Amino acid sequence: MTSNRLVSFVKKNGLPFVNVHAGPRTEVKQEGNFTSLALKRSPASFTMDEGLRYDPFFQRHAGFVRKHLEKFRPDVVHITGLNDVSILGAYLSWKMDIALVGSWHTNLHEYAATRLRARLRFLPDKTAYGLTSFIERKILDGAKLYYKMPQRLLAPNQELIDMLRTGTGRKADLMIRGVDTELYSPDKRTSTDGIFRFGFVGRLRAEKNVRLLAELEKRLLAAGKSNFHFLIVGEGNERNYLKENMTTAELPGFLDGEKLSEAYANMDVFIFPSDTDAYGNVVQEANASAVPCIVTDQGGPKFIVQEGETGFVAKNLDDFVKYSIELIDNPEKLERMKKASLAFALTRSWDSVFENVYKTYAEARDHLAEVRRQQKADGVEAGSRA
Repeated sequence: MTSNRLVSFVKKNGLPFVNVHAGPRTEVKQEGNFTSLALKRSPASFTMDEGLRYDPFFQRHAGFVRKHLEKFRPDVVHITGLNDVSILGAYLSWKMDIALVGSWHTNLHEYAATRLRARLRFLPDKTAYGLTSFIERKILDGAKLYYKMPQRLLAPNQELIDMLRTGTGRKADLMIRGVDTELYSPDKRTSTDGIFRFGFVGRLRAEKNVRLLAELEKRLLAAGKSNFHFLIVGEGNERNYLKENMTTAELPGFLDGEKLSEAYANMDVFIFPSDTDAYGNVVQEANASAVPCIVTDQGGPKFIVQEGETGFVAKNLDDFVKYSIELIDNPEKLERMKKASLAFALTRSWDSVFENVYKTYAEARDHLAEVRRQQKADGVEAGSRA
């Protein structure tokens, strides 16, 4: 989503740009200063998530991409994570001596550990956590090594910035996410039945901790609350668990566009139990729909929520229950938080995000040029001494 927003930004501003990405077929499209290089993945590619695949043979496209980059002569290459396309980009930036910027988008180490932990429920907790924690550390070590390649780094929250600075020795800057306040708006609300709706949007996978939604429902019913539903948007292998263990859940599956914006607007409170998200775009999308959010105290979403104003940060299930009941029982406070959530979202424009990204591009280009000048000077000095 962030990459697509960047493409929209460069097209709108007429900036010269080559977008290298995977696609159903290998093809080149030109639109003014914008070039799209779509590269087909091989039959050996395998699924990482819904709609996301990894091709271990993606490097076979290196010659094709290099030919187009030599024609374009880029100042900087921007890679967006540890994936087949970005590995190709990192390789070509090294071979062609082009400045490299790397942005962190997904906590792969936490995703991998959480998913593996879900598969190891048959093991004693201590054994499962020991094994998955070891794997999580090793994946993070590998990610830090990978992110040593770029001259400049971008990350969506301060915890990740600090981790990258310490782990790579590189300069890292904040790259938040914007939100489309025209697409996501309280004006899209269609619900008039008076039912209080808790919402969730995202992959229904272990790393999103979605089983907490079922536990929250049980606790609310036990507390005597009844006039509420859960609107859970998304697909994933936890869908059947939620369907079988919840009595009030509406599960419309994957939604996008106007249907997704309508779903957000029909929510009253957004529940986001994930503790592995690097940022949490969905929290801002809910805010833009005038929906306050309750999030965990782990990961990036806690940096978005303004405690007690646009939502709450929950330390555990008890907190999720407490804050949910508070907003059910206090409609005046809920209304204030809805207004504050919308006001906050209106300050988060994508244009300002990418203007800062372009400043980082310039820094990376200038930094590499200075390194090359210094290396050349050192070589001349060494030659004169000889």
